[in-house]
Amino acid sequence: MCGIAGKLSLDAGAPVDRALLDRMIRSLQHRGPADAGVWAGDGVGLVNRRLKVIDLSDRAHQPMTNDDGSLVITYNGEVYNFQELRADLEQKGHRFRSASDTEVILRLYQQHGEACVRHLRGMFAFAIWDARRRRLFAARDRLGKKPFCYYHDSRAFWFASEPKAILQDPDVPCEADPEAIHHYLTFGYVPAPWSAFRGLRKLPPAHSLVLENGKIRLERYWALHYAPKRTDPEEVLAEELLGRLREVIHLRLIADVPVGILLSGGLDSSTIVAIASTLAPGRLRTFSIGFAEPEYNELDYAREVARRFDTEHHELIVRPDAVSLLPKLVWHYGEPFADSSAIPTFCLAELARGSVTVALAGDGGDEVFLGYERYLAARLAGRYDWLPAGVRRVVSGLAAVLPGGSGRSNATRLRRFAQALPLGPIVRYGQWLGVFSDGQKARLYEPAYSARLDAAASLSLLETRYRSSDAADVAEALTHTDVETYLPDDLLVKVDIASMAVSLEVRSPLLDHQLVEFAAALPVDLKLRGLTQKYLLREVMRGVLPPAILKRRKMGFGVPIDRWFRHELRDMAYDVLLDRTSRERGLFRPAAVRAYLDAHVRGRAHHHARLWSLLMLELWHRTFIDARCPVRSEDALLPAVAPVPPS
Repeated sequence: MCGIAGKLSLDAGAPVDRALLDRMIRSLQHRGPADAGVWAGDGVGLVNRRLKVIDLSDRAHQPMTNDDGSLVITYNGEVYNFQELRADLEQKGHRFRSASDTEVILRLYQQHGEACVRHLRGMFAFAIWDARRRRLFAARDRLGKKPFCYYHDSRAFWFASEPKAILQDPDVPCEADPEAIHHYLTFGYVPAPWSAFRGLRKLPPAHSLVLENGKIRLERYWALHYAPKRTDPEEVLAEELLGRLREVIHLRLIADVPVGILLSGGLDSSTIVAIASTLAPGRLRTFSIGFAEPEYNELDYAREVARRFDTEHHELIVRPDAVSLLPKLVWHYGEPFADSSAIPTFCLAELARGSVTVALAGDGGDEVFLGYERYLAARLAGRYDWLPAGVRRVVSGLAAVLPGGSGRSNATRLRRFAQALPLGPIVRYGQWLGVFSDGQKARLYEPAYSARLDAAASLSLLETRYRSSDAADVAEALTHTDVETYLPDDLLVKVDIASMAVSLEVRSPLLDHQLVEFAAALPVDLKLRGLTQKYLLREVMRGVLPPAILKRRKMGFGVPIDRWFRHELRDMAYDVLLDRTSRERGLFRPAAVRAYLDAHVRGRAHHHARLWSLLMLELWHRTFIDARCPVRSEDALLPAVAPVPPS
């Protein structure tokens, strides 16, 4: 696992500044503290920060060259089938100097060229400089577990694992992209290919990039399909699923360093613990996070799983003073990022890093096996669409008078579901998942800012993803939408940044692309049967996991910011969001921001997700736009954010 970056001058022979490469490598130190490397030549500079996991020797040092120096690679990730690929390459005459997967990718490119990426099974982002062709080839894994961003103009091409490395070059403008911010306020994250910085782009998942003769060519090399469906008997598919789960977990237990498991107490992470306990040598180490607030705390479930499989279990309670982490998190995420579960994710990664270098996690299980409540809601809403118009009007009228509740209450869920029923499928889905609706943004924006934007652009993005799916069922079509957007741009970003901030490698067995393809081909009623979600996975684990784990409803990795904004975060929110610096940006009407704050603090509404998104946006502006991207997090110029005592 590593941090990668580089610059390619498009002026023939113009050297790349070594001082710039040094700044780039310093800005990525957290991603790979064990080793650092720089390669420069012929107008190209590549850098690498390495977290040693496979082949801890210096033979695996990066950037790595081939035998004659005509190819150079800088690589971030883990390729789990590298031993199989290596054996095949050795039969074809290749000789290896290291035991690393890095060298396997390099020689695979020698053998297959751009098609090399189709052979890789794992998580990766890499760039290969092909000196003979004067061509840069880069690629990102199928599901988007590892990041890759780039900037390109007439003078040069820059790339990196994180924008902050590219922004170390003063030749790259450091300006906010209004369109990206518009998307961010809808989703709570900036979707690929946009980044929050004008002109800086993200390589989408399952894409490769070629830079040759000053021009960029992007190619998609993989897509997920939901048809045709498997027709085998249920018991045959259940047996195959269990076998595939064993395989993907076994592959991800391979490392030359200690490995643990991030255990939430949910079905997905508990499944990984259960199966890994039969595969791993010695006693498993598990790590869990909890909250003092019962409605957010899953520790009892995690403890039950840890006891069942006799793991060496570690726990941490996240308390409101965790908001003191905000300056560090804002710097590490590098973009405005409104998923508040980044806080416990960071705390969990830090807890695990005290004992292990690699941790397995249950990410992706909800997308793969239809675990989100919104998939069930979409199925139910589809039945509403077939009701007579008069009945739909009555239901819509009732939705307007439903009582509200706390941020995670059943009443709040029901009201949110009912209020979206009159909308079309994708607008309905956007409202369930989004932060600000188009109407709310229209009332929030200053007129001059609003005039620069296409109000419907974010929903159009969702619509495009939704329509591109070959799924016949609405729930699977929404799953496809999540796999294209929410999964790579929110969940996987959250995990990658939080874990790499503390130099922890996180592996996601349930996102093995072969397992994902298998699950997509399952009949939909083996994933969503009646009101039972993840049906086949539950059946496979019946008798293995404790009954409480199989029966419990999904909780999600939530954070009690609803309460925090009324107490510990209250003064900071008012100070940051309404001070002169924020007002003079000209983005939002101060009266609208104050109205959100007042309504939430006084308990008249639940605006915590919106307030969090505005707070993260403003702190990002101060760190990256106002302060021009410091090299290290401790250099960040942020206001004091120590929590205030509850009132």
